[in-house]
Amino acid sequence: MHISIAAVGKLKEKYLIQGINEYTKRLSAYAKIEIIEVADEKTSERASELEEEQIRQREGERLLAKIPHDAHVIALAIEGKMKSSEQFAARLDELATYGKSKVVFVIGGSLGLSKQVMARADEALSFSKMTFPYQLMRLILLEQIYRAFRINRGEPYHK
Repeated sequence: MHISIAAVGKLKEKYLIQGINEYTKRLSAYAKIEIIEVADEKTSERASELEEEQIRQREGERLLAKIPHDAHVIALAIEGKMKSSEQFAARLDELATYGKSKVVFVIGGSLGLSKQVMARADEALSFSKMTFPYQLMRLILLEQIYRAFRINRGEPYHK
């Protein structure tokens, strides 16, 4: 399975980079993992709704340019469907079983994802009704993907 995480913004925090590198290394035994970063837009604290939509659109265009046409796209969005770790594991297993070997998870910037990216997504996934920093979501997502592979293989993993 080839899993990509297409995300807005470049990580600067060393602790996040270390965690992401650790989970990427662990996941290499189960799947090919790729992290794709696209540039984020500068956002003014006083940006209007129109300006925010234009920012989401520009970031979205960059994301869409990185998504292969044959990939199964899962957008991380607060309005997406919430799943338990076991349900998430079952979904990844189902995708692999039915020939969806390219899966792209998409993480938007601080303003979220554009309508165009959401329209391209095959499904939307929510980790919580809470808002998380988009930089931290990469680490959380990688941990859950790793957990899913462990669950699917019947390997032990802390609960």
